[in-house]
Amino acid sequence: MNWQQLISNKRFGLEEIHEARKDDRSEFQRDFDRLIFSAPFRRLQNKTQVFPLPGSVFVHNRLTHSLEVSCVGRSLGDSIANRLIAKHPELVSTHVSEIGAIVSAACLAHDLGNPPFGHSGEKAISTFFSEGKGLALKSQLSPMEWDDFTHFEGNANAFRLLTHQFQGRRKGGFVMTYSTLASIVKYPYPSTLAGNKSKFGFFLSEEEDYLKIATELGIKRLSQENEPAKYARHPLVFLVEAADDICYQMMDIEDAYKLKLLTPQETKDLYQLYFDEKKKERVKKVFTFVADENEQIAYLRATVIGILISECTRVFIENEEAILEGNFEGALINHISPALNEAYNQCTKVAVEKIYRSRDVLDIELAGFHVISTLLELMIDAVQSPEKAYSELLINRVSSQYDIHSPTLYGKIQAVLDYISGMTDVYALDLYRKIKGNSLPAV
Repeated sequence: MNWQQLISNKRFGLEEIHEARKDDRSEFQRDFDRLIFSAPFRRLQNKTQVFPLPGSVFVHNRLTHSLEVSCVGRSLGDSIANRLIAKHPELVSTHVSEIGAIVSAACLAHDLGNPPFGHSGEKAISTFFSEGKGLALKSQLSPMEWDDFTHFEGNANAFRLLTHQFQGRRKGGFVMTYSTLASIVKYPYPSTLAGNKSKFGFFLSEEEDYLKIATELGIKRLSQENEPAKYARHPLVFLVEAADDICYQMMDIEDAYKLKLLTPQETKDLYQLYFDEKKKERVKKVFTFVADENEQIAYLRATVIGILISECTRVFIENEEAILEGNFEGALINHISPALNEAYNQCTKVAVEKIYRSRDVLDIELAGFHVISTLLELMIDAVQSPEKAYSELLINRVSSQYDIHSPTLYGKIQAVLDYISGMTDVYALDLYRKIKGNSLPAV
């Protein structure tokens, strides 16, 4: 793979109208702005990140998380761009200088496909088909279609949301640039290769779209022509992934402190695992004039993020050749220095024990699981039997942009998943209550 081809400002769905704009924004900055002003991005403010949506203490939701990941991604991308141009002066007149803008936009989009209630929403959808009432549909779907549903994945759903031509929407979905779209596909292969981890990059319905993007950008194909399409990652995927890894780890710890799942000292000790003796001495000096505990913890968190950005930049540049060859294994964060890796693993261990298994987190996952499973059951029954009176009432609630009346069962189920995965936590819960008769409109 080569940088000149990998970084393209051609727009997916507007290939025939590829022309220069007259203002100062680059096409990649337009991607960023287009996402910021979109309804799916706005809805992230009401979707769970890890902790339940806030009461008196504000913690991260999908929107604030995505904004922070975007900021870290921009810093990481700008750093990489400067190093690449210094290393390869011939790239100075290419779009490589805009890597920061591309990564920043891709980071905004990376969670757009996630359903309500965090990762439990993904699990609720996939297990509805593999273990629940959806299992009865298996014989009516092809093996590849069935794999799409039993391995439902937010990343693949984000790619669908950005590229799919929903009813009434212009050709090519969001009409993003090829490079921004490629940068969000962490697992560039179909659901048939998802394996036990249920990770894949595109549904059967968007496979041709990804192949078109991969061909245009010269992304290396790893599988034979007669095998399921498996590609190397676009190099910028590693930067989007690293920004996400850095943010969720660092910000979840700070949220846990705010919710009193971690004491102030436990929080400070975790962050300072990343510091050598010189940095620890600097922290002591800073704390002599920053007395507020919240500000001290915010300072430590910001410092750690800076350290990890610098280290991931080093890993990427040192492994540039392997990344371009498609041979680099794992995430950038897995290749940081041994001392930093040990600190990261210790933070992960504490996060699993004290954060992800906390009662509040488990309660929202349990509730979300039941809400989504119920909505799926009712909506899929409705699209299969639209002539029934109750089905008609349910279908009339669904926006016309979703192809509920698709001629195929696969298309009908996808429309239901599009509808439900696009809901906010609050909307899904409200709809569930109304369907169950537990809540009625005000009269």
